[in-house]
Amino acid sequence: MRTDAAAHRTLPANSELTQAVAVLARAQQDAVWDRTQAGNKLPSHLREYFPGYLAAVQPILGGLCSPLARALLAAAPTPARAARQTTAQLRAVLKRAGRQRGIEAGATRLHAALRSPQMRQPPLVEDVMGRRTMTLLRKPDAACTSADELAEAAVETLERHPDAEIVTSFPGLGSLTGARILAEIGDDPFRFADARALKSYAGAAPVTRASGKSTSVKARRIRNQRLAAAGYIWTDAFTTASATASATTRPSHFPPGPNRSSRPQLDSSTASDVCPATDEAPRCTSSRLRPTSTTSPRPSSSSTASRLSPDSPAARAPGDLPQGCPEHQGPGQTPLRRRADRRPAPPVQAPCRPLGTPN
Repeated sequence: MRTDAAAHRTLPANSELTQAVAVLARAQQDAVWDRTQAGNKLPSHLREYFPGYLAAVQPILGGLCSPLARALLAAAPTPARAARQTTAQLRAVLKRAGRQRGIEAGATRLHAALRSPQMRQPPLVEDVMGRRTMTLLRKPDAACTSADELAEAAVETLERHPDAEIVTSFPGLGSLTGARILAEIGDDPFRFADARALKSYAGAAPVTRASGKSTSVKARRIRNQRLAAAGYIWTDAFTTASATASATTRPSHFPPGPNRSSRPQLDSSTASDVCPATDEAPRCTSSRLRPTSTTSPRPSSSSTASRLSPDSPAARAPGDLPQGCPEHQGPGQTPLRRRADRRPAPPVQAPCRPLGTPN
C-alpha cells in the first residue's frame, strides 16, 4: 500500500469520447511535427545542388509542404530535368497538384524560373543527389497525407462531443486547435482545483523566485508541451485572424494599423500641455523646480563675473529657479534646456603669473 498518495496526481476521469479525441489530436500533432522535420531536411539538401528550385517555389503558399511544390520536385528532381520541362508539362503538373486557376500564368513563371542560371554540380553528382531527393520526398509526402487524414478525423470526433460548441466558441479557437485543447485539458470538471492550477499546467503562469531582496520572474519550462504548442497557435489566431482581435487586443490610445509598436498619440485633452516653443510635453517637475546651489565657491571679483554668460548656472543667484516651460516660468524666458546644460560650470581661475612678476 502506498502512503504518499498526496504527492501524486490522480488520473483524470475523462469520458470515452474525450479519450478518442485525444488519440486523434495527438497523432495529428505528431504528424505535423514529422512533416516540419522532414521539410527542414529537404531544403538543406536542395540548397547544395538545386538552388533554382527553392527560388521557384518560394512564392508558393506552404513552401515545400504544398502539393504543387512536391509534385514539381517529383517531376524534376535535378536541374537538368527541370530545364527540359516544357510549358505543357508544367501545366499538367499544376493540374495534378489541384490547381484550378492561374494555370497558364503559373506555368509560364515556373518555366522561366527553372531555366534561370544557377550553381551546378557535375552531372553524375546531380543524378545521385536527385535520387536522394526522391527518398527524402517520400517522408513529407507521407507526413502531409497523415496530417490531413488525422485532422479530418479529429474534427469529426470533436463535433460529436457535447462540449464542442463551447470549445469552439472562444475567439480564435478553431475545430482542430480546439480538439488539441480538449485532448490535453479533458472534460473532467474536478481535475484542476482552480484556474491557477490550469495555468501552471499549460505553462502560462510564470515562476517567481525570491531570495532576500532579489526577485526573479522566469518562464515555466516544466509544462504540457502539447498544450503549450496549441496555446501558441490559439494566441496567434486570436490576435491576427479573430473578429474580436481589433476590439480587445489594441488599446484605444494606439493608432490603428499593422504597426503595433507605434507610440501613443496625444489627444485633445493633453494638447494644451505641450510646450509651444519645443513641441514637447512639459519636463518641469517638482524636483527640477528646487533652488540650485553650486558646491564650488563662486569668485566675487567683477572681472570673473563679466566672463560668465548670464544664462550659465554659475551666474545664477542661489535663490533663482532653473529655466523651464512658459507654464512654470515668467514671460520672456527660454524653455527648459538639456540636463547637460544645467550642470554647474567649473570655477574660473585667474591666469598664472610667472615668478617674480609684481602684483
